[in-house]
Amino acid sequence: QVRLVESGGGLVQAGGSLRLSCVAEGRTFGSYIMGWFRQAPGKDRDVVARISWTGSSTYYADSVKGRFTISRDNAKNTMYLQMNSLKLEDTAIYYCAMATRAYQTLQATDAYWGQGTQVTVAS
Repeated sequence: QVRLVESGGGLVQAGGSLRLSCVAEGRTFGSYIMGWFRQAPGKDRDVVARISWTGSSTYYADSVKGRFTISRDNAKNTMYLQMNSLKLEDTAIYYCAMATRAYQTLQATDAYWGQGTQVTVAS
């Protein structure tokens, strides 16, 4: 059984930084594409960033490019999202996601999810 646990959310001033973590339990972490999604009130859950199983390949949504950095430590079964220069529009619940199949793409419609962590950016 896969379990994903996020941490690191909170309240931050615009322009500030936060680092999210996601610890995975229940399977061989290093074989699965991982990602961060976010959902703001009244909006769909959208991808923020994805990372390949080795960490050598990453993808970012245009809205966070240059500000957010996704990384992973397979030895610790942990994925991170470093968020810098936070904006008001980054306010959302951030979810950790793991692909359901080894070495296959991560899709929102077929993924394991964490419980989410709230990020609130204040002016």
